[in-house]
Amino acid sequence: MVSLSDTTASAARTAGEQKQLAGNETHATVILRAGNLVKQFGDVRAVDGLSFGVEQGRCFGLLGPNGAGKTTTMEILEGILAPDEGSVHYRGKPLDHRFRQEIGIQFQATSLQDYQTVRETLEMFAAFYERRIDLAELAELCRLQEFLDRDTARLSGGQRQRLLLAIALINDPRLVFLDEPTTGLDPQSRRNFWSLIEGIKRAGKTVLLTTHYMEEAHRLCDEIAIVDKGRIIVQGAPDELLRQHFPAAVIRLPASALARHDQLPDDMVCSDGMIESFTDDVTVAIARLEGLGANLGNLKISAPTLEDLFLKLTGHTLRN
Repeated sequence: MVSLSDTTASAARTAGEQKQLAGNETHATVILRAGNLVKQFGDVRAVDGLSFGVEQGRCFGLLGPNGAGKTTTMEILEGILAPDEGSVHYRGKPLDHRFRQEIGIQFQATSLQDYQTVRETLEMFAAFYERRIDLAELAELCRLQEFLDRDTARLSGGQRQRLLLAIALINDPRLVFLDEPTTGLDPQSRRNFWSLIEGIKRAGKTVLLTTHYMEEAHRLCDEIAIVDKGRIIVQGAPDELLRQHFPAAVIRLPASALARHDQLPDDMVCSDGMIESFTDDVTVAIARLEGLGANLGNLKISAPTLEDLFLKLTGHTLRN
């Protein structure tokens, strides 16, 4: 049984091991690689030629609306579902017993054994693996110390998600799959969960995350791939993608703030009851609105978001 302090100390060694893997850049930096994945369900092509690599020690996010193919892709990457075409390689090799021992998975939904405490649940899952983290330290990491002797049926939503995260970490995995882990949580519980994931990253773990919460992806992910209809439509670091596609700021105000919308300049649009302008010069944009006689009482200025990016590239929002 290993401790979390052992895990943190081994993070640098893990990076060194990756560099020693024979040959090329793929083996040196990429822990998981998907190559031209395809999965068909009847007439629906759920995954349509997805290819990407997940770098060691980073958080990679798959983003997209429900039905985009995220969960199917995750199940293929986890070795649960076989692709119709394409391949998945872990540390340069096809998925094998080592892969299954070195990954952790938090599914969208997991049924827990009835009439079992948190401690008993962790002990049961620990027995499935050759390598295990010290349960006391795992409980501390996932903030479960106060609930170890509580029946799992009496956990709140946030406590349950922390238990499921602990189960995913129980074998000290190199790679952790998190499939929409904060769905259904209240905003405070969601932010608390984010801090746990950030702790996992600091310990040197690699994380593959699916989510439709754009604030979550922006905060946690080093790299994202936005998926729509089973295909990747854009991939890169979140801030870099936003810089590539948008000016520095977006100005929004209610459509009712301006009497005549036919006077709007070409770089200002009115959609879904809002007037919107993306601009690098907020002062000039506000002056133009004032010149049109707009009521600026409810004007809002913010940075462009990943939701804006998805809407620009696909014509619909991430929640559709």
